[in-house]
Amino acid sequence: MTTNIEQYKVHKEPFYQPQADEVELYEAAYAARLPVMVKGPTGCGKSRFVEYMAWKLGRPLITVACNEDMTASDLVGRYLLDANGTRWLDGPLTTAARIGAICYLDEIVEARQDTTVVIHPLTDHRRTLPLDKKGELLEAHKDFQLVISYNPGYQSLMKDLKQSTKQRFTGFDFDYPEEELEAGILAKETGIDKDTAAKLVKIGQAARNLKGHGLDEGISTRLLVYAATLINGGVNPKAASRMALVRPITDDADIRDTLDNAISVTFG
Repeated sequence: MTTNIEQYKVHKEPFYQPQADEVELYEAAYAARLPVMVKGPTGCGKSRFVEYMAWKLGRPLITVACNEDMTASDLVGRYLLDANGTRWLDGPLTTAARIGAICYLDEIVEARQDTTVVIHPLTDHRRTLPLDKKGELLEAHKDFQLVISYNPGYQSLMKDLKQSTKQRFTGFDFDYPEEELEAGILAKETGIDKDTAAKLVKIGQAARNLKGHGLDEGISTRLLVYAATLINGGVNPKAASRMALVRPITDDADIRDTLDNAISVTFG
């Protein structure tokens, strides 16, 4: 069965605001077909960056949201029963390797380590994928590239990449943008005025300062965009901020009161 490559293309330019030279560096990595690892906190733009680069390079993008129940067969493929007996169905990693797509494994540390080892032959000079159940050794398409992401803030002994995996990748460290740049992102993404955008970023910074002091994770750029979207749709800024910025990230009454107070002070 022929795969329709167009269904995986990013046809509309995603908005992405570069923070440094990451676009040029990624282009260099893709030119050499080097595997890429993108690290950074939740909602800081890792997935948007990969989507933007797929669009800019004109390559199909296949994204896999990794989870602890994901098996190697979920990535590689499996035999299925049908009316005529059995048929092989490629998994997303195999499909990407066949058609020359960028395969993006999002939050790879969520997957079991015995699952992630299947990517190893694709990330060195071999660029192959053994399909043991099918008895096939798939040579990756010349345009294929593997990209992974994860949040180092959630690392633990049980949820971390092995050094044997990490050292197969080039890497980017992402973080939340500087305040002025982040306010500009909110304005561009949602159409909100710059003054309100700056106030939302100020609240975001206040929450990020509480990371490790009651919060596991600060307010992400993604949540700031949610708040800006609500405000731009006519919702009261205080109510929108509580709904989008505070309630999703904590159930602790004291932390909520602290952030609710910051919202009241910021919006008057």
